[in-house]
Amino acid sequence: MVIFGFGFFLMVLRRYGFSSTGFNFLLVVLGVQFSVLAEDLFVFLTGKQSQVGLESLAKALVSMTAVVISTGAILGKANPVQLIVMTLVELIFFYVSRWINRKFLEVPEHLSAMHVFLFGAYFGLALASRFPEAPPGLDKNRSTPKSELFSVLGTVFVWVFWPSFNSILAGSEKMKTVLSTYLALAVSAVAAFMLSALTSKDGKFRMADIRSAVLAGGVTVSYTAELIKHPWIAMILGLLGSVIAILGSHCVQRCFNPALKLQDTSGVHFTFGLPAVLGAVAAVVLKVVARGTETQWNELSRLGYDAFVNIGAFCQTISTALVTGLVTGLILNIKLLKAVHVSKYFDDQSYWEFPHLSVGF
Repeated sequence: MVIFGFGFFLMVLRRYGFSSTGFNFLLVVLGVQFSVLAEDLFVFLTGKQSQVGLESLAKALVSMTAVVISTGAILGKANPVQLIVMTLVELIFFYVSRWINRKFLEVPEHLSAMHVFLFGAYFGLALASRFPEAPPGLDKNRSTPKSELFSVLGTVFVWVFWPSFNSILAGSEKMKTVLSTYLALAVSAVAAFMLSALTSKDGKFRMADIRSAVLAGGVTVSYTAELIKHPWIAMILGLLGSVIAILGSHCVQRCFNPALKLQDTSGVHFTFGLPAVLGAVAAVVLKVVARGTETQWNELSRLGYDAFVNIGAFCQTISTALVTGLVTGLILNIKLLKAVHVSKYFDDQSYWEFPHLSVGF
């Protein structure tokens, strides 16, 4: 899912297909190794017994999703060295954010890992703000029917495996998590087609809408899947996730991004960021309602504390992502890393051989 699915999901630019898939593969395999070693070192330093196994590998792959999402925000603007530095730095910051949530806010470990969408999206947006804008006449950041088709292929692959992604660290609630995630994904996919036709001038489907909205349901229920007791709750969250993704794509691209001079290349803000914020709000509501039902609303102070802790965890994640994203952006633009000139944005030829373009071929 992380290597093949997200690799093709990012293959949306017409002249950046080699780099989208190739660099994604490189970053994932490098980042997983680094994440496993970093967590093992932390366990060793705390005096605990090291237990490297499939669970630690799963945590590393989940953490790498934050890097992959952030890469989508600066797609085509960073060279391989910058991407490698970004991977290592972001994994460290994400691990610190998870540790704060577990240590001080008492967030369960598997839920702290699900903050990966919030962290990855807003880290990537802060990072993108530190890169120069592409010149207005540059048309290499457009997509073609072929690149859109490959991107949707990756999206469908990710869609199929998303229930297992949400449930891999869920412990005893795996089956409930799988069911809730699938229902939310199914509704968000149907809603994506409906909303795409309704928001277009001629009533036709837009592939960009489908690509960005069919995953929104899976992102939205990532925090709440194990808390959902009725199928209709998962379906409503999937519907709302798809709505906020498609409407956000229109509003964010036309208003928010130009005002802040952001170029979110693959739309990670409305594909992952906004649905994750919606899921964070839904998690607070569902946890307060569940706790209130158990206590018959007698322990209002406890309810307030639970709400405060959950809101604090999400705010801490977003704040840490924004601040560390800005810091990482400054690091990536030092002269030593040789930042890409704006005229060479979104182009494979700076990094890959194309024998058919050579003189005399």
